Amino acid sequence: MGVPAEDSAGHRARLRERLLGNGGDALLDHELVEYLLALAIPRRDTKPLAKALLREFGGLAGLLTADADAIRRVPGMGDTSVAAIRIVHAAAIRLLRANVAERPVLSNWQALLDYLRAEMAHHPIERVRVLHLNTRNMLIRDELMGEGSIDEAPVHVREVIRRAIDLGSAAIILVHNHPSGDPSPSRADIEITRAVAEAGKRLNIAVHDHIIIGTQGHSSLRAMGLI
Repeated sequence: MGVPAEDSAGHRARLRERLLGNGGDALLDHELVEYLLALAIPRRDTKPLAKALLREFGGLAGLLTADADAIRRVPGMGDTSVAAIRIVHAAAIRLLRANVAERPVLSNWQALLDYLRAEMAHHPIERVRVLHLNTRNMLIRDELMGEGSIDEAPVHVREVIRRAIDLGSAAIILVHNHPSGDPSPSRADIEITRAVAEAGKRLNIAVHDHIIIGTQGHSSLRAMGLI
C-alpha cells in the first residue's frame, strides 16, 4: 500500500526545510537520496527506493559512483532517476577537480586524494590515469591512459613518456585503482613505476608518485620508498 499523496508531500516539505535550514548534514544518507529521487519522480514515495539503492551499492559513495547501467537494473529506476544520481556525481567530481587545479599539486595533496577517491575508488574495472604537471607543479592535464579487466589495465612506458613530451610536462603522477578495494601495490605496479621513472629521468620528466586508489584507502609508492 502506497503512502498517501498528502503525507508524502508533507514529508518532503519537512526534508526540504531541514536541508535548507541546516544544510546537508541535517539529513541521513537515505534521506538525501530520497529527496533527490523525489525531484526526478515526484509522484512516488521514494524512501523505499532510496534505501534499496543504498543497500545494493553499499552506501552513498558506492551509489554515486556506480555505473549507470548498474543503477538502472535496480527495480524502480528509470532514465530520469538514474540521470539524477549521475548528475550529482558529475558535479561533485568537477568541484573536487577544481580544488586540485587551483594550487600546486604537491602542496594540495589532500585535495588530490579526495578527487581521486571520488573519481576512481568504486570503479568496477582498473583504470590508469596520468596527471601532467608544469614546472610549478600545477595540473595541466588529467588523462585516462588505459582501461583493463576487473584486475588489470595495460600501461605502456613509451606511451606515457611520449604524451608527457607532447604536453611539455615537467613531472607526472601515475594513478590507478584496484577494484578489489585493497590499494597495496603489486610487483607489477612497482616494476612499471620504476620503468616509467627511469625513462622519464633521461628526458628530465620527474615521476613524483604512483598513487593506488581502493575503497579501503590509498597507497603512495613514493611514501613507501618504492621509487
